[in-house]
Amino acid sequence: MWTPLWITIRVTLAAGAIATIVGTLAGYGLAKSRFRGRRLVEAILSLPIVLPPTVLGYYLLVALGRRSVIGRWWEQLTGSPIAFTLTGAVVAASISALPYVVRAARAAIEGVDPRFEAAARTMGLPEWCVGWHVTLPLARRSVAAGSALGFARALGDFGATVMLAGNIPGRTQTMPIAVYDAVQANDSGRARSLSIVLGMLAIGLLLIVNRLGDSPRRSAR
Repeated sequence: MWTPLWITIRVTLAAGAIATIVGTLAGYGLAKSRFRGRRLVEAILSLPIVLPPTVLGYYLLVALGRRSVIGRWWEQLTGSPIAFTLTGAVVAASISALPYVVRAARAAIEGVDPRFEAAARTMGLPEWCVGWHVTLPLARRSVAAGSALGFARALGDFGATVMLAGNIPGRTQTMPIAVYDAVQANDSGRARSLSIVLGMLAIGLLLIVNRLGDSPRRSAR
């Protein structure tokens, strides 16, 4: 059980961090920019929520496999492919988690009182300083809640991960995939143990999300 757990922790931490950074930047850009095609970009970023995970994984395999331009470029650069490696598992989990962070960050940043940002601009601060020192600190709780939700989504990803990274014990077999493997092998004891541990980790992350989401309302009261 410990090898899938260790792989899951590594994938979740890496994918959650990537989704948090990219998702917060994308959410900030969507909240503050008005450009042609903005709705299309937002729709594309939200696709992992509505696409079946196996379909998402298939798209990723086509886009990042060894025969793709990106896949060949990555293998020439690093000496290792993306597909059927731990890197592939991280990429798949990151893409699955990304829309949850983007949507939370965008909503939080749009909810910041523009008067605070205007006051910072009157002091001569450049736009990036306004975003870094004013907007993001004011939106930090909701952004953090979205980030925790992204970590939870990365923790439980199955379809996209198994399509892009495969089911290789000791290399890419995360806990959700190991549960499926145990059920297929009729090993109910292992499936139960893995499911309990995975459920406890997911509950812990969701408690963090709920606590961050409730904090502003408690402060207001």
